[in-house]
Amino acid sequence: MRLDPDAAARMASFGPIPPMRVRGLAAVRDAIESAPHPDDMAPMANIEDCAIRGPAGQIPVRIYRPSTASIAPVLVYFHGGGMVMGSNHSFEPLARTLAAQSNATVVSVDYRLAPECPAPAQFNDALAAAEWVAGQGEQLGVDVTRLAVVGDSAGGSLAAAVALAARDHGGPAICCQVLLYPGLDRDMMAESMVALPDAPMLSHDDILYMHELADAGSGAPHDQYRVPAYATDLSALPPAIIVTAECDPIRSWGERYASRLRDAGVQTTVTRYPGAGHGFLMRSDATARGRLAIAEVCGLLRAKFDNPLRF
Repeated sequence: MRLDPDAAARMASFGPIPPMRVRGLAAVRDAIESAPHPDDMAPMANIEDCAIRGPAGQIPVRIYRPSTASIAPVLVYFHGGGMVMGSNHSFEPLARTLAAQSNATVVSVDYRLAPECPAPAQFNDALAAAEWVAGQGEQLGVDVTRLAVVGDSAGGSLAAAVALAARDHGGPAICCQVLLYPGLDRDMMAESMVALPDAPMLSHDDILYMHELADAGSGAPHDQYRVPAYATDLSALPPAIIVTAECDPIRSWGERYASRLRDAGVQTTVTRYPGAGHGFLMRSDATARGRLAIAEVCGLLRAKFDNPLRF
């Protein structure tokens, strides 16, 4: 499996990257937070930072409005980072791009991170944020009948878990779940995991290290809200858009979940992007495949927003 030429050149520009375990969590966090944003991020009509009430205090959220012309659909966005890193700042390029290309308001959620805040703090914050958005449609100027959850990597796991919890506990109503190379499972013997132990940006040991940090203080996960792949029933869930990357060791997790959703009667679109690695949408502007993937995901979202299913 080979990266696309532009993706390979981008990876080469970073130089050798030691394993996360060697660098340590503080250094890994600093690297992701200090990475420069592109100079030409999508313009927004309005960006607002605020805090909402969560289960253990205030949850910072950042609201991106690409337009103020009408009542917009809304995406509740959960960033990646293995549950242990990332923020509304470091994932702003992706959040902005999703808003601009889907014509939706994006509410980006700065959920608590492990190991300082053990699981299920991340899920609890994600669900609280989705419930808050669903209850604030008029104040936010959004159409909560067109509310989708979206996340990349660990954030994709949170989006899937929120969709499961909303089904199980009577809301909020979610029209679509968008799972971008999602970290849905813990199966370290999955086909892609075995085939790609030294994948660019995310090695086998990096995944183990993040799992150790994410589980600190809470123990190994057993329930479906921490690991959606553990769910035994995937029926009656919102339609799904799932993105996987050919050169991503967790590719099999997303594709296996997509197959299970399809078999449970959930309308599911899954696209594997060849020549792409894990995290390729964090800076989708940097590669041709990333630009295509974002355009396709947001095109599907616009279609779902324009043609809602009420059953």
